[in-house]
Amino acid sequence: MQKLEEIYWLRAYGCIAVFLFHWLDYLNQRVDNVVTDLMRLPLVLGTPIFLFISVFVFAVRYDKQVPPGFLLQRVKYVMLPYLVYGFIYSTAEWVRLANSDNPVGFISNAKEYFIYAGWHGYFLIIAMQFYAAYWCYTHFRLWRFNPVPWLWGGCIVSMAYWGLAYWLGIEPPGYLLWIAPLGWIYLFFLALVLVRYYPLAPQAEQFEPPSWMQRLASPYWLLGFVALIVAFTFTGRLAFSSKEVWVIPFFVLFTLWLMHYLKGRKAPRWVRYINAYSFGIYLAHPMFFALTDAIVEPFTLPLFIYAVLLILVGGVGSIVLNNIVNTTTTGAMLFGKRLNV
Repeated sequence: MQKLEEIYWLRAYGCIAVFLFHWLDYLNQRVDNVVTDLMRLPLVLGTPIFLFISVFVFAVRYDKQVPPGFLLQRVKYVMLPYLVYGFIYSTAEWVRLANSDNPVGFISNAKEYFIYAGWHGYFLIIAMQFYAAYWCYTHFRLWRFNPVPWLWGGCIVSMAYWGLAYWLGIEPPGYLLWIAPLGWIYLFFLALVLVRYYPLAPQAEQFEPPSWMQRLASPYWLLGFVALIVAFTFTGRLAFSSKEVWVIPFFVLFTLWLMHYLKGRKAPRWVRYINAYSFGIYLAHPMFFALTDAIVEPFTLPLFIYAVLLILVGGVGSIVLNNIVNTTTTGAMLFGKRLNV
């Protein structure tokens, strides 16, 4: 399969976005204002980008039939890291709380992380659901149907899901609200629609991009929507997360424009480098953020130095760890496989 240059760009963007989103969580302990809110605007797309890529790449690569053992391979390289890092993060939180005024039991704390997916690895649960959905898509020959109506239906379902959940104040334990597929289903169908008209995909040869896709790929739609979001930011009415109603049209417009804009643009070496370590960075960077925070807490560092330290330790530490664990196949399966780019 020919290399997907656009996906290299998207994956690098998603990795940086997730990294900086969590970085801002630490900075918000010292400064939290409309400026930091606006900084989050381009970062809320991080998790949706990773989920979109997970379907898009498989749809281009496998088209109408996945290879034998498809789901087993995904379990090995996705769910094993979920268990390993879930144990690391849950144990660290248990130790932290044991030394506080609100200690918790080891089992109940582990349940919050493993069963209720109460950590940033919830993304892996959603991705695994998407892999299973793509297996069903090929196994039951659902590629016979035009995915465009399903995209619009998926957007409505996802927007209604997040809107009703927040309006009704539904708060299940951990991140159970977040891992339900209804909130992300639009990404699955968006990937299928774009692959249908992607020039490198086998099934794209017989289809011409519809006029609505070409119109919405115009940057003016995206700029107009961003201007609207910024205006609402100053009113204090928006929450900044990838799990918000407004993120869905934002992501659709962003992806349509960016995939069109990046067409034929070769990804440079630094983009490919981030791609190679993207999974490892995603999994490990909060661990290094927390370590940095614990070390510098006794000191009163200027905000700028603190911010730079978080980036350096979080980025370099994640990459070094990923290099070390990928010296063996077992290490790659347990701690996150480095991508071959």
